[in-house]
Amino acid sequence: MAYFSLLNPVALNKNTLISLKQELKGEMKLDALHKAIFSTDASVYRKTPLAVVFPKDQADIQKVIAFANTHKVGLIPRTAGTSLAGQCVGEGIVVDVSRHFTQIISVDEAKKQVVVQPGVIRDELNQYLEPFGLFFGPNTSTSNRCMVGGMVGNNSSGTTSIQYGVTRDKVVQIKGLLSDGSEVCFKTYSRTEIDEKSKGNTLEAKIYASLFKELVNKSVKEKICEEFPKPEIHRRNTGYAVDELLKSELFGGTEAGLNLCQLLSGSEGTLAFTTELTLQLDELPPKHAAMVVTQYRTLEDSLVDVAPLMQHRLFTCEMMDKVILDCTKNNRAQMANRFFVEGDPAALLMSEVRADSQEELQQEVDKLLHTVAESGLSYASPVLYGADIQKALELRKAGLGLLGNMVGDRKAVACIEDTAVALPDLKDFIMEFSEIMADFKQDAVYYAHAGAGELHLRPILDLKKSDDVKLFREITTAVAHLTKKYKGSFSGEHGDGIVRAEFIPLMIGDGNYQLLRRVKQIFDPNNIFNPGKIVDAFPMDEALRYEVDREEPELDTLMDFSDSQGYLRAAEKCNGSGDCRKTHLSKGAMCPSYHATKNEKDATRARANALREFITLTEKGKNPFDHPEIKEALDLCLSCKACASECPSNVDMAALKTEFLYQYQEKNGYGFRAKLFARNTQFNKLASKMPGLVNAVYGSPLGGLIKNVSGVASKRSFPKVYSKDFDKYLLNAEKENHADSKKVVLYVDEFTQYLDVQLGMDAIDLLSGLGYAVELFYAESGRTYLSKGFLKEAQKLAEDNTRNLLEFAQAGIPVVGLEPSAILSFRDEYPRLVQDAEAVSQVSANAYLIEEFLAKEAENGRIGPKMFTQETKEVKVHVHCHQKALSNQKVTFDVLNLPKNYTVRLINSGCCGMAGSFGYEKEHYEVSMAIGEQRLFPAVRKSAFETLIAANGTSCRHQIEDGTQREALHPVTILKNALK
Repeated sequence: MAYFSLLNPVALNKNTLISLKQELKGEMKLDALHKAIFSTDASVYRKTPLAVVFPKDQADIQKVIAFANTHKVGLIPRTAGTSLAGQCVGEGIVVDVSRHFTQIISVDEAKKQVVVQPGVIRDELNQYLEPFGLFFGPNTSTSNRCMVGGMVGNNSSGTTSIQYGVTRDKVVQIKGLLSDGSEVCFKTYSRTEIDEKSKGNTLEAKIYASLFKELVNKSVKEKICEEFPKPEIHRRNTGYAVDELLKSELFGGTEAGLNLCQLLSGSEGTLAFTTELTLQLDELPPKHAAMVVTQYRTLEDSLVDVAPLMQHRLFTCEMMDKVILDCTKNNRAQMANRFFVEGDPAALLMSEVRADSQEELQQEVDKLLHTVAESGLSYASPVLYGADIQKALELRKAGLGLLGNMVGDRKAVACIEDTAVALPDLKDFIMEFSEIMADFKQDAVYYAHAGAGELHLRPILDLKKSDDVKLFREITTAVAHLTKKYKGSFSGEHGDGIVRAEFIPLMIGDGNYQLLRRVKQIFDPNNIFNPGKIVDAFPMDEALRYEVDREEPELDTLMDFSDSQGYLRAAEKCNGSGDCRKTHLSKGAMCPSYHATKNEKDATRARANALREFITLTEKGKNPFDHPEIKEALDLCLSCKACASECPSNVDMAALKTEFLYQYQEKNGYGFRAKLFARNTQFNKLASKMPGLVNAVYGSPLGGLIKNVSGVASKRSFPKVYSKDFDKYLLNAEKENHADSKKVVLYVDEFTQYLDVQLGMDAIDLLSGLGYAVELFYAESGRTYLSKGFLKEAQKLAEDNTRNLLEFAQAGIPVVGLEPSAILSFRDEYPRLVQDAEAVSQVSANAYLIEEFLAKEAENGRIGPKMFTQETKEVKVHVHCHQKALSNQKVTFDVLNLPKNYTVRLINSGCCGMAGSFGYEKEHYEVSMAIGEQRLFPAVRKSAFETLIAANGTSCRHQIEDGTQREALHPVTILKNALK
């Protein structure tokens, strides 16, 4: 029976919540959509909250705390929501500080300390600190979006812990609020100060007095030392860290004073609400680095090597096994990072050394290689340097998300996620663990922090099935007993949460567990702070993300999602790891609307959650797509496709959105503006018959009226329409073709034919000038229909184009396109739309972005620098999102470097923000421009006037012109102008 009790939160009157909402400066969300998207985190759990609050300041949090005490409602603190054990889910009020508590307050260089609010992202903190020569050492695989508050709550550690320790080691001071709303500052206090603080009747006084009374007791101390994990296990998060407090001189230890930050670190927000943190920093690591990657035929061989390798001064020692390595083979973003993997290893170890000079570094490498040779267990041990190390680490960091990329319902489940044992026990522990897994007929996944005695161990289960849910508990229980046998920590770094809290009594003994309950009661007598975590835990096999043994919804889709076993499973691939919450300060383009708004609702994760939630909760017999909440969640999705490549689980939200729009509009009707944009090519075709008049109207007051009627933003400029006979132009432009001239089909898409006609002429000139025999192919790609969910029209075009282009594919004549969103649809959407799988496969394989084609021709020696000018120019390049996701930026970079004296730089621009019709729509205009202002516009503005701006997307060029008043040119135009 629970030690504490809460009233049934469902019984709380909604008007009572509304009254709280009216008192807050920040936002409070009570709608079904927000409650749905905050019902999960990166764990397997789902609990629908009463409300979600985004406090603006400390006063807001105090008001929420007062409300919680009055109404006996739990508060669930949340930053990025990337916790794996269920820390961030609950049926009370989610208090999300990731939006407003994001300030880096001050840096003290002398003390090497920084003061931050809990919503500061770990990697962005280190970017800020780099000029000071300092950094915050602990990290996580989610370091580009996880936040410091969450790291303290979970006592995170990561790959660097063997050199720089865990988060608990770095917390100097915590300012926050106690459960009665009073302000508190936890830091190191002397015995005298503690005695003074213990006086009085405040909650803070009671905390210090009660804790001292508990821990000064000899028998209590003996029980802690006897039952808690071995002290040499640095990564240990089992319950509250009362064992750390015993190091204080107050309780017979050697450390001066007492700092309750040790206790709060890893407490998962159950003891106090943090508003400000002072962190101890380290000097930046030695700048010269090398990584030896030892590769093994058996898992056991790799485990034997861990201890001898750790005799060296390693900065990381990470493991990946075959299961996780195989996951990386099919991930677009990670395939290139596999370059160092030789053969098919059962496991590999990644050991990094650092030094202040190259000479010292080589000595460290030689020593490490000598140890490897003496062992003789690894069959390969390549040494990586420079950027290659980061690529290898990115491969390992992607592991959590990649594990969610298994097709179907069986997934690698985080239940025994991060058991940690003393290093000498590691091999025996893992071997016994393997026997347990064999008994359960399980193939487990092994990867992560071998040098710290911790591996991420995951059974592969289908938690939609009751039999596997039973296994979920049985496996977790068996491994808990094994961990106890080795006096290990059941949670090394990811916390107890829901999944492991139930096992704390087993891990530390009932006497120590009762001590933890008393600690909780001291701090939080009404049990309002994250109830159900650490003590009096929620059952670990209930409140799962999926209803057990449910009848799967039947979804009849027009697009083919069989590669994910259906539409719903395509959405369910999202495991909540939150890669889409990285900001524009990180690499990549995902997720542009989230970059602009910083609202969880606008991240890919939220969209996937909304799809899963509302589709599965649809009443039988009703349209599972007919939910305005899903439409709202998808509203700011730009269909940039970044998620399809950057999300480790490859959640293709662009495809999911297209199908949803089709299904929703089939039920609710197609809007006037949607029809205008979808059928834009038909209007442009008509306009091209009188382009002068149409363009004049666009620039007149009548153009403003057209914008107003069609829902186009008033500040947008209309693209001009033109009329051009490309066949005639080709006849006049063709050079003398020789018998051996290579044939190429230039695809004149709907944008080139009526809007970018100069680009079409430039492409003809370029290809002809390079000696190709050009044939023209005219057709709509279907892009405008796809973007608006007009799938029947898009499917017909896809079928027609596939049939008409098949002859070129069979003849080996490449088809090249200019507009990425058009030509790459052959590769992306067409296989989901066209019935003839073999035909569409041949056509898509034969369709190239023109830069892809030219880069390949240059590689084969057919074209080269001698064909271009010797002039000197500087070119800055923005590449279309679809190219980044479905191809690569390097091909554009390479072809623009064909002119010998051109200096080409890729702009780290993410998405431009236009995304076809999105940036034209009046309600999306501000977000569209905000996206452009984050990276692209500043990069263009600071470029010299004579610098050429290259952008191969028609929308991108328009966005650059509207946002910066600079003309951007397609790479084809730049190369055409550079021809000799």
